[in-house]
Amino acid sequence: MPRHVAIIMDGNGRWANERGLPRHEGHRAGMKSVRDVVEGAIEAGIEVVTLYAFSQENWQRPKREVVFLMSLLKSYASSQVQELVDNGVEVHVVGDIDRFEVAERKAIDMIVERTRGGERLQLVLAISYGSRGEIVHAARRLAERVAAGELEPASIDEAAFAAELYTARWPDPDLMIRTSGEYRISNFLLWQLAYAELYTTPVLWPDFTREHLFEAILDYQGRERRFGRVT
Repeated sequence: MPRHVAIIMDGNGRWANERGLPRHEGHRAGMKSVRDVVEGAIEAGIEVVTLYAFSQENWQRPKREVVFLMSLLKSYASSQVQELVDNGVEVHVVGDIDRFEVAERKAIDMIVERTRGGERLQLVLAISYGSRGEIVHAARRLAERVAAGELEPASIDEAAFAAELYTARWPDPDLMIRTSGEYRISNFLLWQLAYAELYTTPVLWPDFTREHLFEAILDYQGRERRFGRVT
């Protein structure tokens, strides 16, 4: 069983277009998939799920769409927080939170604080996230520690670098799922996905269910993970 599953939730816009609906209806429909996947992950015994919810590049989308996505974030936090608490889900948010308005930051702080201590699943929401930015942030932190005399340059290794990443507290993903049939990582967990198993499905995110999650896990369980070695 993979300990950590990362998911690129793709296809909301296409789902809406296929039905003659505005794009924001695809985002709204995708929220039920988030709920179903979280419940499925708990059922399967997965420890960590990381969802790519909003990238740094997504800020360049039309303002109306961005405003709706921010309202959806606040709605999710307020409507789902008690259910997450009841299910033992501890929510974390990684990304450039400073770009959010006060209301969005309050919603993030609320759901993180209310779910603190959940022991069944760690749910990591990558919001305003970009992996290149994360890597630059880690490099800057190491440079600051060297400048302050806290760290010798010669002691910087992979472990020291990984410790400065947003995701340092969790194991690297074992399995990365991307919906909608695309074959791109899209600036998501570039360092952490070095040895993850990649799984793509043509299913659009609003149609993705826990059964599709279980199919991905079964596919993962049939693979041989060698990490560069010979078995």
